[in-house]
Amino acid sequence: MWPDILMILLFTAGFLYWQSSQKVKEFALAATQRHCHEMELQMLDGYVAFNAFSLKRDGRGKVHIARGYQFEFSSTGAERYNGQIQMLGRRVESIQLEPYRI
Repeated sequence: MWPDILMILLFTAGFLYWQSSQKVKEFALAATQRHCHEMELQMLDGYVAFNAFSLKRDGRGKVHIARGYQFEFSSTGAERYNGQIQMLGRRVESIQLEPYRI
């Protein structure tokens, strides 16, 4: 009985983590698209790819899950450049772009 309850709890925790991760990824994608539009850049492929995970404290000392995502963009339509967005919980911490041709 206890192993069954433990398995149900583990599956539930895994599902809730996955659901939360998908929501954060949606926020990251929207923020990246908005940033590229403001910088007059073209976001390529229309997705962000997960590449980092850690625990980090915010300015008030509260611990959040920090996630990093990569994406590609273009300034002229001919070259591809890499960018990164760092999320702290559901909040954008930073967006970094490789140097690109104007």
